[in-house]
Amino acid sequence: MSAQNIEQDFPKLRSIGYEITSGETTDYNCFAWAAHETSNWWSPLPLTGYFWPEGLPRNTLVSTFVELYKRKGGFVPCENGESEKGFEKIALFGDAEGNVTHTARMTVTGKWTSKLGVMEDIEHGTLEAIEGPDYGTVIAFLKRPVLQRDD
Repeated sequence: MSAQNIEQDFPKLRSIGYEITSGETTDYNCFAWAAHETSNWWSPLPLTGYFWPEGLPRNTLVSTFVELYKRKGGFVPCENGESEKGFEKIALFGDAEGNVTHTARMTVTGKWTSKLGVMEDIEHGTLEAIEGPDYGTVIAFLKRPVLQRDD
C-alpha cells in the first residue's frame, strides 16, 4: 500500500512523521508484531489459521490482552509509555467500549512500531500519530525486561 493510503487512514502521521519499515503481509498482525512474532496472525476470532493461546478467552477485553502478553512474553502492566532503561514497552489501543483494537511496541530508539493490519509495518514518533477512528486511543501500557534479541 502506498504512503498516501497510510496517511489517508492515519492522517496524523503526515505531520508527526513515520517511516515504512517493511512491506505488506498477512503473515502476522499488530498483536503478534508487538511480541516480536512474525509467523502467526494472532486473533481471538475462532477462524482457521489464526493463533490464540489455549484457555485464553476469545474476546478483546483489556484483561484478556494483558493475560495474552503475560503468557506470550512476560509483559506486566505499567504506568506509562515513557522510555525506561532496561525495559521494553507495548501500548494497547482501544475503542470507546474498551475493546483492544491495536498494539504498538516501543523500539530501542524510543520510537514506536506498528503493524497496520495487512498493510506495512511503520515506525512512528508518538502513539498519538495513529490514534483515531481505526484504533481509538491508548488504554493500557505493558512492559518487560529487555530481552537479548537479534531483531
